[in-house]
Amino acid sequence: MNYPDSVHFLYSLGNEIKTAKLGLDRVELLLDALGRPQERTRFVHVAGTNGKGSTCAMIEAALRASGRHTGLFTSPHLAEPTERIRIDGAPVSAAAFAAYFDRVHAAVEHLVAAGALEAHTTYFETVTAMAFVAFAEARCETAVLEVGLGGRLDATNVVQPVLCVITPVDFDHEAWLGRSLEAIAGEKAGILKSGVPAVIARQRAEAAGVIRQRAIEVGAPLTHLEDWTIEALELTARGSRFRLRGEREFTIECPLAGEHQVENAATAAVALTRLSLATPAIEGGIAAARWPGRLERVSEHPEIVLDGAHNPAGARALAAYIDRFYANRNVTLIFGAMRDKALDEIGGILFPRARRLIFTAPNQPRAAAPDAILRLVDRPDARAAATLAAALALVRDAAPDDVVFITGSLFLVAEARALLPVIIEAKP
Repeated sequence: MNYPDSVHFLYSLGNEIKTAKLGLDRVELLLDALGRPQERTRFVHVAGTNGKGSTCAMIEAALRASGRHTGLFTSPHLAEPTERIRIDGAPVSAAAFAAYFDRVHAAVEHLVAAGALEAHTTYFETVTAMAFVAFAEARCETAVLEVGLGGRLDATNVVQPVLCVITPVDFDHEAWLGRSLEAIAGEKAGILKSGVPAVIARQRAEAAGVIRQRAIEVGAPLTHLEDWTIEALELTARGSRFRLRGEREFTIECPLAGEHQVENAATAAVALTRLSLATPAIEGGIAAARWPGRLERVSEHPEIVLDGAHNPAGARALAAYIDRFYANRNVTLIFGAMRDKALDEIGGILFPRARRLIFTAPNQPRAAAPDAILRLVDRPDARAAATLAAALALVRDAAPDDVVFITGSLFLVAEARALLPVIIEAKP
């Protein structure tokens, strides 16, 4: 198939969360048929609720700065599925993506025809297998692998990594992972392997206990970020600078905005010590990392910031950022989300921070209707707009010193990244 056809087929498999099938049997069968490509690459395996994508990006950037030939697998994508599979920092080409799809799809079809599989592997299982093929064929030395959902039964958990990392655990996808923090942490800790070192970010007590117990059960040596100290912290709206001290000492310049990124950068740095990277590569790689769609500034006048906060933990991080840097500014919040999200809780965190609220909907069938979100608030100033373009039309009168946050869903952020350059360039 060509690239558009391969993408169309993947989308036809259904939403990767709603149609997820937790378990490793299907992907193991598929990888056996493909010659077990995942065994030809060293992996750093990263789980967590929030921060795992940016932590992955910083780890990969530092590995690349050290001269290693790298792979990076993350999800979801913002604009194109090719973004999920990166080699040496660049998304694979459309032609390469289609070729990897053809390889995996042919193997699946053979297994279905032989009765080994009842149906085609899911979207996420298929793209995960494609990433393993891509990294093996490119002969990547080390690839950083982000868990899709949970950890224990996630399709990525077929690898025998050289290092595991768990970023902060919080509530999300409770229908799949459990209704308690302990249950969710148990699923995340399922990536821990016997004898494989693991780096654990600071955790809430309920999660920390579960992770420690799992590490003891499997014999995984743990390094805790809480055993390191962060000193001389300087926070700006554009990033942070701090000194990290433990077994070694680093001066970290993190280009990713938000206080929560300090923890992610520190976690990445400690993880990189377990891979024996030199200090210049760790410091330089983190300083060069990029992670679009997370507190990403796309316009200066007015200031427009995109953030994919889609769960309570993400909303708290965004709220802390607004409180710290924009408490005295006129804040407009353009918010759109999926129906299955904790809208009451997220709204309770974010909506009071805005002087003007505009509710809209990402162009997705699972999106919550703007009018339905509007009914959650008792604010006469709140407005509903059917599309993001209509919502942006409502902020054309924004003053140069106003700030507009577009948030609630990575789908909405992706639309904004595509739409805003056109609108900004067209402004008189």
